[in-house]
Amino acid sequence: MTYHPRGRYSSTDWFHNRKWLDFNMFQSGHRSYAQDTSMKEKHRHGEDNWRFVVTDYNMKPAKPVLDGEPSYENIPYGLHDSLQPRWTAAEVRRYGYWSVFAGGAGFTYGENAVMQFNKMGDADANFGVFNNWKETINAPGALQMKYLKDLVLSYSYFDRKPAQEIIADNTQKRYNYIIATKGPGYAMAYTYTGRTFKVNTAKLGFKLSSAQWYSPVDGATQSISLKTKTGIVSFDPPGQPQNGNDWVLVLKK
Repeated sequence: MTYHPRGRYSSTDWFHNRKWLDFNMFQSGHRSYAQDTSMKEKHRHGEDNWRFVVTDYNMKPAKPVLDGEPSYENIPYGLHDSLQPRWTAAEVRRYGYWSVFAGGAGFTYGENAVMQFNKMGDADANFGVFNNWKETINAPGALQMKYLKDLVLSYSYFDRKPAQEIIADNTQKRYNYIIATKGPGYAMAYTYTGRTFKVNTAKLGFKLSSAQWYSPVDGATQSISLKTKTGIVSFDPPGQPQNGNDWVLVLKK
């Protein structure tokens, strides 16, 4: 049992210590960075849903935490203005990896037409929907969620923890933010933009032996030839740096 709050809030704002609350849930919501401008909002994290996880993950007593309503695929930025850009599969992936790697117990995927079981011509259609739900149940972002699950469950799960300390020069903001996690004998770091970043191998907790890139788009892997395995090591993801060129760096002992 949990509590689903309004956008930009978490169950921890009211109910964390209630006995009936089994796990925490927050709603990072559907607004973009530019739309998150209200001075009245308690949590002004923009699209940084990982910030909610960090806050709730560190509360006592410890309880699992989940993003119960991030931006849904094909819904307009901000939800209500159909002329706004639509959230894409790449952006949904970013929300997923950011929150899970930050310590989230899972991730909630949503899609505009599926959420309201829309059939074209329905009189009560909302949020500028323009698809039939039976088609978008196979939307790109929906099918790509399995690769996040496959990756996380292919390693030890219950002793995995957030690991921002392994990212050297950890000053990146917004879409350039690198988020990391690790467990016994492995570590992973996610980049949404595919830009070069550095890892402090001394913080891994194990002796680095091998590395590979994992694609959140299709689950494919690419081996990395390591010129050095100690100290501060730089990693350059495949492709050109741009939003949506997302990769997971996987390091193993």
